[in-house]
Amino acid sequence: MKIIFDRQSVLAATAPLMCAAGSRSTHPAIEGIRIEAKQPDICVLTTYDLEKGLQITIEAKVLEEGCYIINAQKFNQTMRVMDGSEVMLTVENNLTAVIESGRSSHKMIALKGEDFPELPLLQSERGFSLVAGTLRDMLSKTMYAMGVNDQRNVLNGTYFEVENDRLLLVSCDSFKLAKCMIKTTVENKNTDGTDLRYKFIVPVKTVNELYKLISGDEKAEVRIHMTRKHIIFYIGELIFFSRLVDGEYIDFDRIIIRQHKIHVTLDREELLSALDRAALITEERVAGSVRSHVKLQLDNGLLKVLAASAAGSTYDEIEVMQEGGDLLIAFNNRFLIDSVRACECDKVRIALSSPLTSVNIEPAEGGDESCEDLFMLLPVRMKD
Repeated sequence: MKIIFDRQSVLAATAPLMCAAGSRSTHPAIEGIRIEAKQPDICVLTTYDLEKGLQITIEAKVLEEGCYIINAQKFNQTMRVMDGSEVMLTVENNLTAVIESGRSSHKMIALKGEDFPELPLLQSERGFSLVAGTLRDMLSKTMYAMGVNDQRNVLNGTYFEVENDRLLLVSCDSFKLAKCMIKTTVENKNTDGTDLRYKFIVPVKTVNELYKLISGDEKAEVRIHMTRKHIIFYIGELIFFSRLVDGEYIDFDRIIIRQHKIHVTLDREELLSALDRAALITEERVAGSVRSHVKLQLDNGLLKVLAASAAGSTYDEIEVMQEGGDLLIAFNNRFLIDSVRACECDKVRIALSSPLTSVNIEPAEGGDESCEDLFMLLPVRMKD
């Protein structure tokens, strides 16, 4: 195999490819990039760690066709330090890869292309399109609530529910829940013309990488296709694919309390500022002690934000619109900050009932029926 390509083009391609390159694997091929050179002048680069994979096609001058695997980390590092704008990659019959640029030459070991793990089928008639910026916005509101190494495997990811003109994303762990629904999709039919009816769970690592890969561009589109066990995202020139989490998601609507007794409306930025100040106390470890919680005390139209530990204490007051009685409740401060930050609006509405009952956080401004956001959080039991 012999290829000449633009070094900057390869660097731009290998950056996202690294997310699906395996590390510390007993199978060396999983740690590599499969480089397949095809005429006329096309090079397909693929990484796949058996859970998620990424494929991108770039232009290259193909002098000799071939398919080989080169260690992803070493290939990426070599491309970064090479001089010159053009790079020539040659893989000889003895499986030695030679990378040349200007007066520099670097050799490394290659593997045969057939040693690469078999890829899932990357074509399906079951799928839909979505504005890239919309998907990224929905992920930003829900991904913080995903479970990580939860015993219930279905919680280790984000739940997608797709109908013709409606997309719902839900993430949940043992303490928090985030729900985001929107009623706009670019194309509301499958390629074969049938209606959209999908429910699937995308793993936590895939969601985190997907968020990095898609842009906030309102003009760009992401095409999403499903097979029985995999999901495939077509993002510009990238094809990003992953296994789905096997299992049925929890009945999240059943655990959301709709009839709360107390409702509070307040400025979101004021609350975030107060919680950030409280974080100076709640997130500081003193003599190895665990993090303390933040207390919210409702007192006749005032919300008092309090935190105390061996390191010190903090106190803030915020004027609020209050419906219902007074209440003292405590939270994990980091979880509360994440939930309020995900609720993107000027004013938030917090619904509460008791010190041990979950609370709902929603945008206070109504009127937009095309989307619905809800963030639920469990309080912590106060020791004093």
